[in-house]
Amino acid sequence: MTDITRREFLKRGSAALAGMIIAPSIVPASVLGKSHGHKSPSDKLNIMAVGIGGRGAADLSAMETENIIALCDCDWKYAAHIFEKYPKAARYNDYRKMYDEQLKSADAVLVATADHTHAIIAADAITAGKHVYVEKPMTLYAYESRLLAKLAKKYKVATQMGNQGASSSGTRKALNWLWNGEIGEVTRIDSFTNRPIWPQGMAAPKEKVAIPSTMNWDAFIGPAKYRDYNPAYTPWNFRGWWDFGSGALGDMANHILQVAYRGLNLGAPSEVIGSSTMLMTDACPSAQKITYRFPARPNMPKLAMPACELNWYDGGLRPNLPIDMPAGKKFDDNGVTVYYGTKDTLVVGTYGYDPFLVSGRDPKVPQLCRVVKDDNHQQDWIRACKESPENRVMTESDFSLSGPLNEMIVMGVAAVRLQDLNQWLKWDGENMRFTNIPANAKIRSVIEDKFHIHDGHPTFDRKYSDPVDANEYAERLIKPVYREGWKLPDMPNV
Repeated sequence: MTDITRREFLKRGSAALAGMIIAPSIVPASVLGKSHGHKSPSDKLNIMAVGIGGRGAADLSAMETENIIALCDCDWKYAAHIFEKYPKAARYNDYRKMYDEQLKSADAVLVATADHTHAIIAADAITAGKHVYVEKPMTLYAYESRLLAKLAKKYKVATQMGNQGASSSGTRKALNWLWNGEIGEVTRIDSFTNRPIWPQGMAAPKEKVAIPSTMNWDAFIGPAKYRDYNPAYTPWNFRGWWDFGSGALGDMANHILQVAYRGLNLGAPSEVIGSSTMLMTDACPSAQKITYRFPARPNMPKLAMPACELNWYDGGLRPNLPIDMPAGKKFDDNGVTVYYGTKDTLVVGTYGYDPFLVSGRDPKVPQLCRVVKDDNHQQDWIRACKESPENRVMTESDFSLSGPLNEMIVMGVAAVRLQDLNQWLKWDGENMRFTNIPANAKIRSVIEDKFHIHDGHPTFDRKYSDPVDANEYAERLIKPVYREGWKLPDMPNV
């Protein structure tokens, strides 16, 4: 019934109504009357967007069926082509001013800024009752992910994280194979990506650079600790800096691991360990490996869920893959996940695309997943925005799903940053904390690393950060301390 159009409704007439139950959210406003406050699918949403120069541009393009009423980007040079593309939209370089002036007129908000500002921009929209679409990674910290999921539940808004492959036919095929028991029980998953393809593993720049007249640098910094402007930080390169991004894991794992997380009901891991190339104070490492261990989960009708280990590799690191590839098949260079089952081995590409079984089989199985119209992730969110909370069909990356997924991913980021402890870290998912860090443990990282050769002799000049309490540091890696003047809403009790 959610696909019924106004024209079809009028064609069927009152006789058809006797045999149908129609959700109020899909009945045209002309039938219900304006006083009911419902939107029909033929009505357009008023959408605002924050962060439009990069990935946000593609999202906006997929949302052009609606009214784009206001646009915000802290870098007007980078975003100039998008401001020009939507000349009727109001322009801002600080989302707070845009919210002050435009939020009452908006129905929904797209958030595609640097990772560290996703949470606060989305939270401010949700608490105003607005639907939100937030690019991946949903947030930079586990606490922020849980907060957004709970706020969305409290305020009954439609949500979607921007891992667009979650709505694809490839993802559905992989999930159907898993849930139909085609590869049997899975106890090992290997996943890897060719990312990062942006700079990582370096010291913070020291040179002082004037802030461009087209840049609102304070708005870019947002809740993070203030630092002087440098073009090394933005645009796009923010992904490689701890204060603004989460490296290859945060950027790509929400694409690459979404089938594994949902298909095997992974939930929260019980323990995790991370390692990497040199751990720098400011920048994410050039390459890393993270291993998550998940306890057994309740079985599905055709799929048992024993304890499972998931290995993540990036930066050129790859696992040993003891499989013979079928003729004509190859790995997706952007990212791959391999599921080792007791009956077969499943290989899935970056976004859930092009799954195949190593045996060469292509089994036809029941459709166990909801089919997203045209595989369109953004339009599926728009559809959900127009449905009433009571009758809304949840999107494929609704925050109730993507929140826990992102929690797991960014908790792995924390494990990499705690690797100096040289131990498995036990994870209490319910309370979002590591439980076995020794009371007196200290953590440090490399601020700058220099290497000189004089007369054939090497000289190392490595500068370390001051040691800090590992337990206190771990808490800040899960729940951030915001800069003065920036504050998240309290965690709701829902």
